[in-house]
Amino acid sequence: MKNFLFYTLISSVFILSVSSVKAQKTSDYDKTKKVLYFNPEVEPDIEEIKEPTNLAFFSAVSDNISAFRKNKMLRSEVQVSFDSIDSKTITEYSKNNDADFVIVPKVKYFKVGLGKYVFSNQVVVSMKLFDAEGNLITSSEYDTYRKNMRLLGSTENSIKIGTNGAMKNILKELRKIKPSTEAGF
Repeated sequence: MKNFLFYTLISSVFILSVSSVKAQKTSDYDKTKKVLYFNPEVEPDIEEIKEPTNLAFFSAVSDNISAFRKNKMLRSEVQVSFDSIDSKTITEYSKNNDADFVIVPKVKYFKVGLGKYVFSNQVVVSMKLFDAEGNLITSSEYDTYRKNMRLLGSTENSIKIGTNGAMKNILKELRKIKPSTEAGF
Protein backbone atom coordinates (compact mmCIF):
# COMPACT_ATOMS: atom_id res chain seq x y z
CA MET A 1 0.00 0.00 0.00
CA LYS A 2 2.89 2.36 0.77
CA ASN A 3 4.40 1.71 -2.66
CA PHE A 4 1.08 2.43 -4.34
CA LEU A 5 0.75 5.79 -2.55
CA PHE A 6 4.38 6.63 -3.28
CA TYR A 7 4.05 5.91 -7.02
CA THR A 8 0.72 7.76 -7.18
CA LEU A 9 2.31 10.79 -5.53
CA ILE A 10 5.34 10.69 -7.86
CA SER A 11 3.20 10.32 -10.98
CA SER A 12 0.85 13.15 -9.97
CA VAL A 13 3.81 15.48 -9.31
CA PHE A 14 5.24 14.54 -12.71
CA ILE A 15 1.94 15.22 -14.49
CA LEU A 16 1.52 18.58 -12.74
CA SER A 17 5.06 19.63 -13.61
CA VAL A 18 4.62 18.70 -17.28
CA SER A 19 1.34 20.60 -17.51
CA SER A 20 2.90 23.71 -15.95
CA VAL A 21 5.62 23.78 -18.64
CA LYS A 22 2.99 24.89 -21.18
CA ALA A 23 2.44 28.04 -19.14
CA GLN A 24 6.11 28.94 -19.54
CA LYS A 25 6.13 28.98 -23.34
CA THR A 26 7.15 32.26 -24.87
CA SER A 27 4.57 34.37 -26.63
CA ASP A 28 4.97 36.28 -29.89
CA TYR A 29 5.93 39.34 -27.86
CA ASP A 30 9.06 37.58 -26.62
CA LYS A 31 10.24 36.47 -30.05
CA THR A 32 13.46 37.80 -31.51
CA LYS A 33 12.93 41.07 -33.34
CA LYS A 34 14.79 41.53 -36.61
CA VAL A 35 16.03 45.03 -37.33
CA LEU A 36 17.14 45.89 -40.87
CA TYR A 37 19.84 48.55 -41.22
CA PHE A 38 20.59 50.27 -44.50
CA ASN A 39 24.01 51.68 -45.31
CA PRO A 40 24.15 55.20 -43.91
CA GLU A 41 23.79 58.13 -46.25
CA VAL A 42 27.11 59.95 -46.02
CA GLU A 43 27.23 63.70 -46.36
CA PRO A 44 29.23 65.09 -48.15
CA ASP A 45 28.86 62.52 -50.90
CA ILE A 46 32.51 61.51 -51.40
CA GLU A 47 33.20 57.92 -52.39
CA GLU A 48 36.48 57.63 -50.42
CA ILE A 49 34.83 58.13 -47.03
CA LYS A 50 31.78 55.89 -47.53
CA GLU A 51 33.43 52.52 -46.85
CA PRO A 52 35.23 53.55 -43.62
CA THR A 53 32.02 55.23 -42.47
CA ASN A 54 30.00 52.07 -43.14
CA LEU A 55 32.53 49.92 -41.27
CA ALA A 56 32.55 52.20 -38.22
CA PHE A 57 28.76 52.55 -38.24
CA PHE A 58 28.03 48.83 -38.45
CA SER A 59 30.72 48.05 -35.89
CA ALA A 60 28.93 50.32 -33.42
CA VAL A 61 25.51 48.90 -34.34
CA SER A 62 26.62 45.29 -33.90
CA ASP A 63 28.21 46.12 -30.54
CA ASN A 64 25.02 47.84 -29.44
CA ILE A 65 22.66 45.14 -30.74
CA SER A 66 24.64 42.36 -29.05
CA ALA A 67 23.62 43.86 -25.69
CA PHE A 68 19.98 43.04 -26.46
CA ARG A 69 19.25 39.34 -26.63
CA LYS A 70 15.92 39.78 -28.35
CA ASN A 71 17.18 41.78 -31.32
CA LYS A 72 18.91 40.55 -34.45
CA MET A 73 20.70 42.85 -36.87
CA LEU A 74 20.13 42.49 -40.61
CA ARG A 75 22.26 44.53 -42.97
CA SER A 76 21.30 45.79 -46.39
CA GLU A 77 24.08 46.97 -48.69
CA VAL A 78 21.73 49.53 -50.22
CA GLN A 79 21.89 53.22 -49.41
CA VAL A 80 18.49 54.90 -49.10
CA SER A 81 18.05 58.66 -49.15
CA PHE A 82 17.46 59.83 -45.60
CA ASP A 83 15.35 62.86 -46.44
CA SER A 84 13.10 61.36 -49.12
CA ILE A 85 12.13 57.90 -47.90
CA ASP A 86 9.33 56.03 -49.64
CA SER A 87 7.22 53.88 -47.30
CA LYS A 88 6.60 51.45 -50.17
CA THR A 89 10.36 50.83 -50.45
CA ILE A 90 10.65 50.32 -46.69
CA THR A 91 7.76 47.85 -46.75
CA GLU A 92 9.28 45.94 -49.66
CA TYR A 93 12.70 45.63 -48.01
CA SER A 94 11.24 44.60 -44.66
CA LYS A 95 9.06 41.99 -46.35
CA ASN A 96 11.95 40.57 -48.40
CA ASN A 97 14.26 40.40 -45.37
CA ASP A 98 11.55 39.31 -42.90
CA ALA A 99 12.35 42.33 -40.71
CA ASP A 100 10.17 43.71 -37.93
CA PHE A 101 11.81 47.15 -37.95
CA VAL A 102 13.88 49.19 -40.42
CA ILE A 103 16.43 51.86 -39.56
CA VAL A 104 17.55 54.41 -42.13
CA PRO A 105 20.74 56.20 -40.96
CA LYS A 106 22.65 59.28 -42.06
CA VAL A 107 26.17 60.38 -41.11
CA LYS A 108 27.01 64.02 -41.72
CA TYR A 109 30.61 65.20 -41.45
CA PHE A 110 31.46 68.75 -40.50
CA LYS A 111 33.55 70.49 -43.13
CA VAL A 112 36.21 72.77 -41.77
CA GLY A 113 38.98 74.65 -43.51
CA LEU A 114 39.22 76.11 -46.96
CA GLY A 115 40.13 72.98 -48.90
CA LYS A 116 37.76 70.74 -50.73
CA TYR A 117 38.48 67.62 -48.67
CA VAL A 118 39.28 69.03 -45.23
CA PHE A 119 36.99 67.46 -42.63
CA SER A 120 36.62 67.58 -38.91
CA ASN A 121 36.29 64.43 -36.85
CA GLN A 122 32.91 65.73 -35.64
CA VAL A 123 29.85 63.98 -37.03
CA VAL A 124 26.08 64.12 -36.70
CA VAL A 125 24.47 60.67 -36.78
CA SER A 126 20.75 60.68 -37.60
CA MET A 127 18.44 57.66 -37.64
CA LYS A 128 14.82 57.03 -38.53
CA LEU A 129 13.01 53.96 -37.20
CA PHE A 130 10.21 52.44 -39.27
CA ASP A 131 7.96 49.48 -38.62
CA ALA A 132 7.49 46.66 -41.15
CA GLU A 133 4.59 48.52 -42.80
CA GLY A 134 6.75 51.57 -43.53
CA ASN A 135 5.30 53.84 -40.83
CA LEU A 136 7.73 56.21 -39.15
CA ILE A 137 7.90 55.37 -35.45
CA THR A 138 10.58 57.78 -34.26
CA SER A 139 13.72 59.56 -35.35
CA SER A 140 16.88 60.57 -33.55
CA GLU A 141 19.95 62.72 -34.06
CA TYR A 142 23.21 62.78 -32.13
CA ASP A 143 25.81 65.53 -32.58
CA THR A 144 29.19 64.41 -31.24
CA TYR A 145 30.43 67.97 -30.83
CA ARG A 146 27.44 69.37 -28.95
CA LYS A 147 26.86 66.32 -26.77
CA ASN A 148 30.44 65.39 -25.87
CA MET A 149 32.38 68.53 -26.76
CA ARG A 150 34.58 66.05 -28.54
CA LEU A 151 37.53 67.86 -30.09
CA LEU A 152 40.15 65.14 -30.34
CA GLY A 153 40.07 61.52 -31.38
CA SER A 154 39.55 59.57 -34.53
CA THR A 155 36.63 59.98 -36.86
CA GLU A 156 35.86 56.27 -36.48
CA ASN A 157 35.48 56.77 -32.74
CA SER A 158 33.22 59.78 -33.31
CA ILE A 159 30.99 57.71 -35.60
CA LYS A 160 30.76 54.97 -32.97
CA ILE A 161 29.93 57.48 -30.22
CA GLY A 162 27.35 59.17 -32.46
CA THR A 163 25.76 55.85 -33.43
CA ASN A 164 25.53 54.73 -29.81
CA GLY A 165 24.03 58.08 -28.82
CA ALA A 166 21.46 58.01 -31.62
CA MET A 167 20.45 54.44 -30.74
CA LYS A 168 20.07 55.38 -27.06
CA ASN A 169 17.88 58.32 -28.06
CA ILE A 170 15.69 56.03 -30.17
CA LEU A 171 15.32 53.63 -27.25
CA LYS A 172 14.35 56.54 -24.97
CA GLU A 173 11.70 57.63 -27.45
CA LEU A 174 10.40 54.06 -27.72
CA ARG A 175 10.08 53.85 -23.93
CA LYS A 176 8.05 57.07 -23.98
CA ILE A 177 5.80 55.72 -26.72
CA LYS A 178 5.41 52.20 -25.34
CA PRO A 179 6.81 51.47 -21.88
CA SER A 180 8.11 47.92 -21.57
CA THR A 181 10.02 45.85 -19.07
CA GLU A 182 13.08 45.29 -21.24
CA ALA A 183 14.87 47.86 -23.33
CA GLY A 184 14.93 47.12 -27.03
CA PHE A 185 12.72 47.30 -30.06
